[in-house]
Amino acid sequence: MIRFGLRLAVAGGREALTRLIVIAAAVAVGSGLLLTTLAGVNAVNAQLTRYASLYPQASTAGHTDPLWWSTRDDYFRGEQIIRIDVAATGATSPTPVGIPSTPGPGEYYASPAFRDLLAAHPADQLRDRYPGRDLGTVGPAGLTSPDTLLVIAGGTPDQVATLPNARQITSIGNTRALPETTMNLILGVVAGGLLFPVLIFIGTATRLSAARREQRFAAMRLVGATPRQISTVAAVEAAAAAVAGTAVGFALFYAFRDPLAGIPFTGMPFFPSDMSLGVLDVLLVALGVPAGAALAAQVSLRRVRISPLGVTRRVTPRAPRAYRLIPMVLGVAVLVFAIGFRPATSDGQAAVFLPGLLLIMVGLVFAGPWLTMVGARIMARYANRPAALIAARRLADNPKAGFRAISGIMLALFVTSVAVGVITTIVANRGPAPVGSTDAGTVTTVFDEKTPTVPDTLFADLRAIPGVRSATAIRENPTMMDGGEVGVIACTDLPSTYGRCADGANVIEVPLGLSHWRESASSATVWPAASLTLDEFQRLPVTSIVVGTDGSATAIERTRTVLEIAFPTFWVGPNVPGDFESDFADTLRGWEQLANVVIVASLALGGCSLAVSVIGGLTERRRPFSLLRLSGAPVRVLRRVVALESAVPMLAVAAVAIGMGLLAAHLFLRAQMDYTLVAPQPRFYVIVVVGLAACLGVIASTLPLLERITGPETARSE
Repeated sequence: MIRFGLRLAVAGGREALTRLIVIAAAVAVGSGLLLTTLAGVNAVNAQLTRYASLYPQASTAGHTDPLWWSTRDDYFRGEQIIRIDVAATGATSPTPVGIPSTPGPGEYYASPAFRDLLAAHPADQLRDRYPGRDLGTVGPAGLTSPDTLLVIAGGTPDQVATLPNARQITSIGNTRALPETTMNLILGVVAGGLLFPVLIFIGTATRLSAARREQRFAAMRLVGATPRQISTVAAVEAAAAAVAGTAVGFALFYAFRDPLAGIPFTGMPFFPSDMSLGVLDVLLVALGVPAGAALAAQVSLRRVRISPLGVTRRVTPRAPRAYRLIPMVLGVAVLVFAIGFRPATSDGQAAVFLPGLLLIMVGLVFAGPWLTMVGARIMARYANRPAALIAARRLADNPKAGFRAISGIMLALFVTSVAVGVITTIVANRGPAPVGSTDAGTVTTVFDEKTPTVPDTLFADLRAIPGVRSATAIRENPTMMDGGEVGVIACTDLPSTYGRCADGANVIEVPLGLSHWRESASSATVWPAASLTLDEFQRLPVTSIVVGTDGSATAIERTRTVLEIAFPTFWVGPNVPGDFESDFADTLRGWEQLANVVIVASLALGGCSLAVSVIGGLTERRRPFSLLRLSGAPVRVLRRVVALESAVPMLAVAAVAIGMGLLAAHLFLRAQMDYTLVAPQPRFYVIVVVGLAACLGVIASTLPLLERITGPETARSE
């Protein structure tokens, strides 16, 4: 029967060969996207793992020669630079990943992107911060991305031990920067949002012309074929097309892997080697797709297995019930409950939020047929044209079939709406501070330890930089617990652009950066008096230096270089307000970009699934449509019927999915951060509208087929 099934699939006439080619092509696209998704998940995982290796955990047990390690952040024109200072304590000290040996004092390795940055700018803006001998390039194994700005500088153990966040380590690259549960949650949700539409697309393709095949197999049953033989023939026919399509899918993936790796899906491009497939991934696609195709073919023949006449016994399926909404309501209830119950750990948070989100996702798919039926009945009630009434009645009779091809779109839109809603709100609340008059060019150095005094020559060097307007030292405020975020300054040292002193004050209290977070200072700002005399003020240690510039990149970076040379043990900075916030926001926008990729890809897949469904539906219903044409129905009416059957459920599902996604995002933000949802940026809605329009365009492209297959000859021949 296997040989007969293969012969029937290949030599069954023009219709069978066309069906085989279409299914193989659809499976090729679907399996290629499936492989890309699996490789993308592996790439993100590898990227995060290498990022974690830049921040190893302290460990000294069982090793006589640990490595001193300190990771700090620097910035250049808004871009983050990761600086790692290392010092070997013996011959067996571990070597940082990506370099051949640990650099000694006065030596450093730099990433390729950082070396390009050094070569492109004057030394007094960047290179002078890293004096010493350049030993070479950090390899890909030590970089998060090809664009990573990284420098690994050597020093003596005594020097590195005094740096901020210094630690001794005995192994590198075996820790994660994010909790594993959190990372798996992020990757799992994003991957699920794309995997589901891919699987729907493959399943839809393998069911192409299912009704026509049922009729053929029913005829074989009538001449004596057993149910087992029919199942074998159907499985072989479907698996043959799926195997050919899967093989082409592998070829497509490897042909486009390198260009895909260069696309910054997460805000940073991948190395081509990151887009790799494990043995399990290969087996999952190579065996799973053909097996799934064979299973789908067997499921579609359930009426034939019951009886050869089962194909003709078509009745209206039982209407979905409202109980299908229960999982979705339970998911929302879990997120509402989480507002009052806030686990302290990330694993605890994932244990609460993940089930809620999964319940809503499952509930949306489970409730989809009921929602489709309700929408169809509403359309039928208000229909005033034959096309709308016919489409509504058919959707109401079999809402499961109408919803099946668009279920992937619903899930993807929900996932991406949650991601975009959460990210947009966090960026709005914790993103870059507004660029104001003084903050635009302020460079601040906050000392990790108290500094008794600052040499006058440093202020002279700073003020000599073109574009620098002021240089001010802020001293410790003795009335603040543990120093706090507020220092003191003499009124005579306060630049006029940052405000003025309260009446009668000689010493005032000011923020360590001369402006509050996310709130710019101005010449109208009035600072409160401090309960200190000038003599007491002079004896206080310096906690920060604030330099005001004209806001030009040259002045800012020259100022940073002078400050870093003067204070080589800086923690974070010298920084401009918004540096850290901008970097944080860029990271989140990278995940938002990944969510947008999921939207675009899932909508494209949804359009393809709908196109395959429309073509299959037209092929299966060409005789009823032919009879309608013979009875006088214009072709344009039939086209409206087909378009409405596909477009109405898709648009309704899109509205429900986006609404539920934004609701889930709001509940998550309220429970986790006390934030109120901020509406996504217009580009989110533009992407959704353009994607849905593209899906409608794909559907429209299949409508010309209607006129060709519903002529009078079809009614006579059937």
